[in-house]
Amino acid sequence: MTTRPKVRKFRTKPGLPEAPAAAPADPMGEVGQLFGPQDDGFGPGRFETARGTSDPAPDTTDIAEEITRIRAEGLTGRQLRLARRVAQKHGIEASSDYEAVRLLRRKGIDPFDRNQVLKVVQSETGAVAQARAAEAAEAEGKRVQLPAAPRSGTGLPGPSLLDEDTRAREIMRLQRDIARRRRQKPAMLFARLAFFVFLPTFLAGWYYYVIATPLYATKTEFVIQKADSMGGAGGLGGLFSGTQLATSQDSITVQSYLQSRDAMLRLDGDHGFKAHFSQDFIDPLQRLPENASNEKAFKLYNRNVKIGYDPSEGLVKMEVIAADPDVSRSFSEALIGYAEEQVDQLTHRLREDQMKGARESYAEAEQNVLNAQNRVLELQEQLGILDPITESNVVMSQVSALETQLQEKRLQLQQLLDNARPNAARVEGVRGDIARMESMVADLRASLTQANGANASLAAVTGQLRIAEADLETRQLMLSSSVQQLENARIEANKQVRYLEMGVRPVAPDEPTYPRAFESTLLAFLIFSGIYLMLSLTVSILREQVSS
Repeated sequence: MTTRPKVRKFRTKPGLPEAPAAAPADPMGEVGQLFGPQDDGFGPGRFETARGTSDPAPDTTDIAEEITRIRAEGLTGRQLRLARRVAQKHGIEASSDYEAVRLLRRKGIDPFDRNQVLKVVQSETGAVAQARAAEAAEAEGKRVQLPAAPRSGTGLPGPSLLDEDTRAREIMRLQRDIARRRRQKPAMLFARLAFFVFLPTFLAGWYYYVIATPLYATKTEFVIQKADSMGGAGGLGGLFSGTQLATSQDSITVQSYLQSRDAMLRLDGDHGFKAHFSQDFIDPLQRLPENASNEKAFKLYNRNVKIGYDPSEGLVKMEVIAADPDVSRSFSEALIGYAEEQVDQLTHRLREDQMKGARESYAEAEQNVLNAQNRVLELQEQLGILDPITESNVVMSQVSALETQLQEKRLQLQQLLDNARPNAARVEGVRGDIARMESMVADLRASLTQANGANASLAAVTGQLRIAEADLETRQLMLSSSVQQLENARIEANKQVRYLEMGVRPVAPDEPTYPRAFESTLLAFLIFSGIYLMLSLTVSILREQVSS
């Protein structure tokens, strides 16, 4: 950016005998005195004879009206100064800045034209350069002969005036230059578009139409279903049991597995995925190099195996691309098989845990039953009683029989005592029988509730045996429940809880699916056009920022 030189401005005003003198310390003032107007002693007015015979005297009324109209335009001080400088350049004498504007417009010159302003600045720049050269020569003590400045009506230096022919030639030259530039701009624009847009688009179309290997795509759609349990789903879980929300997590898991390296390696081991895409007839951009790494094969696998999940419908959509339709179908069927195995594995651990818990519960219940039976047997062997209830019944029957006989003896004794002269021997015998029977009844009753030496009482034996038998019955009920639980777990484990239901089965296409030459070429054109537009805008913005 060029900085405009600061030059003192010199103006001539009517009625002053001489131009204002510059300060001694200002070298530009000396230059102004050197090229300033010289007083000839006749005053600032013009002689009457200076006006030609064909130049009529101006009408002061019209001049005043024009100046009034110019003042009404509201011109700034900068515009007025520019008009005065342009008038000085063209050798027009003006008593004021508004007079300069009026005279320039009379001559058909626009005082505010950009070209006029540039010419004035260039002339002033040359004058300033001459003044600085003179100042430097005086500082070195040398005498420099400055070129004689051309004399104009105001006495200020300025370029020579252009005649009409030169002015017409310059205008024509500028017009031709503008026309040439206008012709070059479309040509340059077309060249840039051809290099950055048309040529890459042509190469892309040539590849898609001529070189690209035709590929076949097999499309498949399936949904993961959940089998209803035997007891039915209860609570909030039953609300979503029949919707896709119940298996959305399983569908996402299957999708992630089919897009994993594990599925790619398994497909390569079973059906030769790498070998198929390493064949010679496949174009170089889609061909897999020989002995390619798993990472390169996995990138190609992700491009040719496209899997998506639709959460609104619960469908898993899969598209498998290969260079042969039958190979594409076989790849698709293999991946569906892998998905079924993965779905089955999702509940395998749960089923194993259920079977393990059922087996452990059954084994524990069975062992508890055996322990309870052994406890009953030990009590029976230890006490020598097979059935305490039977033993108690036997004792109680004996007590009842003795009680009956005791009552009879007592009646017999009373009958004997009712005689006036009872037989003493018989009375004593009956009394002895009664005493013996009461002793036997007491012993039998004591045997039921009191321990007899090392042997426990019959009541204690009965209680222990009843507790052991009740524990045995409880353990037997738990064993039967464990058996039923084990059987249910075995049925659930053998049943497939998750399974795939095919919506669209894999069918080999009879025509190539890819490449879509026209769509791909159009997409390439749009992409290159967008890149060129972005680059052009960026360059334009940077150029504007640098030039401002």
